[in-house]
Amino acid sequence: MTDAENTAGHMPAHASENTAETRREFLNEVAAAALGIAGLGSVVVTYQYLAPNVLFEPPTSFQAGNPDLYPLSSVTFIEQQQVYIVRTVQGFYAVSAVCTHLGCITQWKPEVNQIACPCHGSKFTMEGTKIEGPAPAPLPHFAISLTPGGELLVDKLEIVPANQSLKV
Repeated sequence: MTDAENTAGHMPAHASENTAETRREFLNEVAAAALGIAGLGSVVVTYQYLAPNVLFEPPTSFQAGNPDLYPLSSVTFIEQQQVYIVRTVQGFYAVSAVCTHLGCITQWKPEVNQIACPCHGSKFTMEGTKIEGPAPAPLPHFAISLTPGGELLVDKLEIVPANQSLKV
């Protein structure tokens, strides 16, 4: 073959071999990339499996401030803790603001002196006793005490009887 014939459309033998090697290298690179992506994916999935799945919630006991902050015959909603601090002549008590029906957050209605659930209409007295609605139980009371510094301390892990209050 002459050079004229090669340029007329015929490829030399060594050019064909280079193209085959280039295809092979390309396919090897694609396969290596696919394995690399699969390996990286498995590392990510393994890390997610081994990493702790932690849910950060507010602490179960909290300080609710000085007793003087709460006027007599008042119901104060502490939104971050979903608790009502109630001060009566008998003393202080803490009532859950979470409805016992389906877990909705209740609202204090001072005009009718009731705690009402906006979701399904349950109504409670300021002591947490169920008046009406689908709630199966009264609102639970939480333990309340004074810290050495004179602050109210509410422990939401300790459920106490409804007639128990903190006298200050």
